Amino acid sequence: MKKMVRFRSRGRGIPSLVGCLAAAFVMIAGIPSPGMAEGGVFWKEGAAGSRSKLELPAFSRLAKEVTPTVVNIRTTRRVAGRDTLRGINPPPGYDEWFDDFFKKFFNNIPENELQQKSLGSGFIISADGYVLTNNHVIAGADEIIVSLADKEEFKAGVVGTDDKTDIALIKINSTRKDFPVAVLGNSDELEIGEWVIALGNPFGFGHTLTQGIVSAKSRVIGAGPYDNFIQTDAAITPGNSGGPLIDMRGQVVGINTAIVASGQGIGFATPINMVKEILPELRETGEVARGWLGVSIQEVSPEIARAVGLDEPKGAMVTTVYPGDPAEKAGIQPGDIIVGVNGKAVEDPRALTRMIGSLKPGSKVDLSVFRDKKVLNLRAVLSKRTDERVTKLGKKTTPGGGVRDRIGLVVTDITPDVQREHDISEKEGVLVIDVDPKGPASDGRILKMDIIKEVDRKAVRNLDDYLKALSSKKKGQAVLLLLMRGSSPLYVAVDIE
Repeated sequence: MKKMVRFRSRGRGIPSLVGCLAAAFVMIAGIPSPGMAEGGVFWKEGAAGSRSKLELPAFSRLAKEVTPTVVNIRTTRRVAGRDTLRGINPPPGYDEWFDDFFKKFFNNIPENELQQKSLGSGFIISADGYVLTNNHVIAGADEIIVSLADKEEFKAGVVGTDDKTDIALIKINSTRKDFPVAVLGNSDELEIGEWVIALGNPFGFGHTLTQGIVSAKSRVIGAGPYDNFIQTDAAITPGNSGGPLIDMRGQVVGINTAIVASGQGIGFATPINMVKEILPELRETGEVARGWLGVSIQEVSPEIARAVGLDEPKGAMVTTVYPGDPAEKAGIQPGDIIVGVNGKAVEDPRALTRMIGSLKPGSKVDLSVFRDKKVLNLRAVLSKRTDERVTKLGKKTTPGGGVRDRIGLVVTDITPDVQREHDISEKEGVLVIDVDPKGPASDGRILKMDIIKEVDRKAVRNLDDYLKALSSKKKGQAVLLLLMRGSSPLYVAVDIE
């Protein structure tokens, strides 16, 4: 006879046990209960189960394919001994009392010829030895030496340069027709998050590979009027300049060009599609001829868009129309907003600058212009953009108002917009946004993104102060500048030419 077991409980013990079991079943089965619906999670929960495995790309395979096409570049530049020693920083406590001493010291330095050396990178794009690199790598060089991955070395000569995009095309001096060649890809197809590798010669160590992803596209960093950089966290360091940025197909999608001195994991590469547009011209003529419209322009803010009746804050607003230039002849007026070029929308002033700059002098261009709440269609015939023309017309070189000074720097006021764009904490001084490779300050002691705080020991608060201070200097005199490079002060002396 089976023994009967009776559960004794107090109150509602059995119903409570049943309720607990039911709740557990509901949770296991994934059926929401009334209690969970009222006080449960309010976010999207990931599904349980095994995680998918993400395999890293085969960087070693890419390295073997691409490394032979990458070259190390070293250059030599002959300079006068007096000019080199002028770059020495004054001692701590330097003040006006030492001015006479330093002037006598510098004037008595012998004019012995010294050599300055620099290092960079590049990559071969044709079997007969054409090499792409950055213009700043070879600017002012008297001798260029190209070293291959197998350590074989050749001399090279400059074929063409474009300082506006910081691109240079050089040619290896050799009769060889079998140099390993890099394949140029399509930078327009790049997507944020894609894997890329950077190859170059960091700090002169030799061929080095780093990997990362595309962090952003179309970055504007103040390097020039045609900024359109690819941002990557693949390590780019001094000496990497001019090397290739490679996608996972082993194709070049950019030229490693710039870094943020105060940041890590932030490098910039010039899109290869922009380079391909100017390569034939660099090879044929040695320079790039760009179209000139003859206007100064500014951003269209949301407030301006509302005030003029424009649906969106897009386009480039004309602030000045230069007499006799293509824009005036086409009928463009101050206050017009250029919203299209040859049927393509103009998003902002930099887009207009790039569009016009990509066209050749003499090109006929159809412009869509917003005026009085209507869109007008005008046609202009572009002239040639020249540095002399830019200098003469208020010396404007960028939509932000950069000015070319007497020592070959392009500088601008540090406005709130400039502070935000370049993450600058300084509020006074002038920002260097470009350096003329043929100017007095082209020897590498002054760099883009330096901030000039003083001229001859006197503080400069803005662009007017700076230009006024330089205007008092005579040809042949040296000017002493105090720079801020990141958080470090630096004195530099430059001759006025």
